[in-house]
Amino acid sequence: MNIQAFTKLHKKLAAAGAALLLSVTALSATVLASDFNIGYSTNASNNDYVFTTKAPRGRIGSSMSISFRIRATGEDMKNLKVSLMETSDFQMIEQRGNGDYTVDYYPFEITETTFKGKSIGDIKAGNTKSVSLSANVRRDAKQGYYSIPLYLEWDGGSDTDYINIWISTDTSSSTEDEEDKKEGNYFVIGENQSTPRGVYPNVLNYTVNFRNRRSTTAQDVTIHMELSEDNAKFPFEINDGNYDRTFARVQPDETVSASYSMAIRKDSYTGYYPIKYTITFRLSSEGDLHTEEGTFFVHIVSKDKEDDLRDFDANDRTKARLIVDSYHTIPETIYAGDEFELVLNMKNASTSVPASNILFNLESEKVSDSAVFTTETGSSSLVVNSLAAGQSTEVRARFVARAGVDQRSYAITIKEKYDSPEFKNAEESIVVDIPVKQYARLSTSTIDVMPDSMAVGSESNVMFGINNTGKVILYNVTVTFEGDSIKTTDAYVGNIKPGETGNVDTMLTGISPTTNDGTIKIRIQYEDENGVAAEPVEKELTLTVTEDMGEELDMGLDLGLEAGAADMEGELSYWDKYKALIAAGAVAVVAAGVIIALRVRKKRKAAKEEDVDDEIS
Repeated sequence: MNIQAFTKLHKKLAAAGAALLLSVTALSATVLASDFNIGYSTNASNNDYVFTTKAPRGRIGSSMSISFRIRATGEDMKNLKVSLMETSDFQMIEQRGNGDYTVDYYPFEITETTFKGKSIGDIKAGNTKSVSLSANVRRDAKQGYYSIPLYLEWDGGSDTDYINIWISTDTSSSTEDEEDKKEGNYFVIGENQSTPRGVYPNVLNYTVNFRNRRSTTAQDVTIHMELSEDNAKFPFEINDGNYDRTFARVQPDETVSASYSMAIRKDSYTGYYPIKYTITFRLSSEGDLHTEEGTFFVHIVSKDKEDDLRDFDANDRTKARLIVDSYHTIPETIYAGDEFELVLNMKNASTSVPASNILFNLESEKVSDSAVFTTETGSSSLVVNSLAAGQSTEVRARFVARAGVDQRSYAITIKEKYDSPEFKNAEESIVVDIPVKQYARLSTSTIDVMPDSMAVGSESNVMFGINNTGKVILYNVTVTFEGDSIKTTDAYVGNIKPGETGNVDTMLTGISPTTNDGTIKIRIQYEDENGVAAEPVEKELTLTVTEDMGEELDMGLDLGLEAGAADMEGELSYWDKYKALIAAGAVAVVAAGVIIALRVRKKRKAAKEEDVDDEIS
């Protein structure tokens, strides 16, 4: 036998001796008492590892749970095993009258599993772990306190500590139940939680907290939700066959959460619903099953229950008056296709009647069977718990204005449904107008310049069309031509309706020779329906202005006349010689001008059919 085995044997023998001594003492106290109601306990504060704040309690003839904590004091306890120490051989024999009276002080039934070790695992130094052992109390045990030895064994060490237990008779069970009731349930439901709120037809996602308020670990915990087919008692659709939530262990003061995703019934009612939960658990792996019940409330917004008040004339009852005190949008100006937030300041205008269970449904005006304003979620229902008389509250909803609608104001109807003390299910409707604007858009046809080169002092004709390709009227359209070589010229076009074209036909006058590439800037300006000028659209054309040749021709003519006068006496004058040719040339020039004019008209007609798009944003 090695030293370690010898040491363990020595410890077991020492523990057995101590147990024998304790059994003698306990038996003496028990046997000598005439009613056998006096037990024995030891000072468990001398324990090295095992401690508890309350003695475990058991009943004669029943299974009991022995719960305690183990603290690793000086070193890590690896591969720890805990068991009830084998003391079944220790008996006390007392001579009474003509026979022997034998009493075994050990209160538990001895079976093949009574002293079987329970694996606890590892406990780091300074840490604690909750442990529960179970045993069956003997039917012939006497009421009283018993000191039970516990054997602890881990890698490199072992020890024996004691725990005091209380064994009671059947007649004291009612007293123990009363003590349990005073301490309350093991689990606290919904601690530090607000009431979940759901609105039909949405899905309500919520969790329920369960806290172990006792000093004992609960094992094999099952949280069962009580279901009901009655829509007045249970507001959710029963889509799953089982809504149980299980937890292997819940430590003392630990909180676990049971999560649920529940679809709200169509035939549910507005109000608070108590959801009942049944919690089952054990205080040890082999212990009895404990059961507790609790309630957790949820609030549902759906249809209202009918009551006797509906039998009365509405005019005989008073109700609150909910109005839109003010409203605005963010941003202030809304364009088709953009997202915005509607902020409503709702007020109870009644001076004495409160409102409760208020539901606001926001419905958009429709164009071609489609809503002008839509939401991302598809739901625009807003809930307010209550509004006292004269009280106001702010509600918000996000919308998207449909692209392609005409520029004008569109209605959002606020349908109200609420309760007053004398009027249940009151309904009212309020309409607010939301202006929607459209971006202005225009395009221009090909810009025709005739001629594209001219002398200083001459004029050139410019023609093109302005097409309104948007959905709003372009008011007071004006076109300005600017350049270093021409006189600044404004051409007024007027108002252009959506889908129509305004024509520009103006003359540009050259004032100085062109010194650059001949670019002339065109600026198209217009106003909105409020007279606010929009950002101008800029275009360009090319026009060359040259020096004036008129003075050189005049000088040439003057020289010719002087030479002709010198020869006047001897020869015919220049006019007399060439007047026939000059007349023929004049006819040719007139004919050429007619042809050019016809060509210009053809080009103008073709130019009106060509468009180049420009968008204004």
